[in-house]
Amino acid sequence: MDRRKSNIVLIGMPGSGKSTVGIILAKMTAKNYVDTDVLIQLAENRTLQDIVNRDGHMALRDIEERVLLGVVCRNHVIATGGSAAYSARAMTHLKQEGLCIFLHVDLPTLKTRIRNYETRGLAKRPEQSFQDLFDERLGLYRRYADITIAASELSQEAVCEEIIDALKNRTDTMDGGQR
Repeated sequence: MDRRKSNIVLIGMPGSGKSTVGIILAKMTAKNYVDTDVLIQLAENRTLQDIVNRDGHMALRDIEERVLLGVVCRNHVIATGGSAAYSARAMTHLKQEGLCIFLHVDLPTLKTRIRNYETRGLAKRPEQSFQDLFDERLGLYRRYADITIAASELSQEAVCEEIIDALKNRTDTMDGGQR
């Protein structure tokens, strides 16, 4: 079946710019936008940090998987939470209609961007360092990425341009091979 994927799914570490890049990219590509962290908060009627504080990081991952499996859309930019890649089921579901773009930002850059590591609502073990979280997730992001953007030194607009250029070279997207 020659059905092209219309969604752009952004994955990457907290602080990699998924939410901000997603909004800009949606405008630049005339797509709708959804932030799955916001969907989680709306579904639960509480913040991510409150979920972690009350129920633990694994509860957040379970809720995130349920919410991601419920995302059914076309022609969207989807900014996922940093822990989305822990769920093979959710990633497989998202990849049915979309290409996964890994916004790869190096650890030193992430550390300058993330100042609220302990209170950001991350699905991490209580004792887990940012370095350990980065190391643990890097392989997952690489596994699911259709395209990787080295975003450490780029502005958000430049990241969007890189994504658009990369999509032009693909034949499995609505934008592939056009323009």
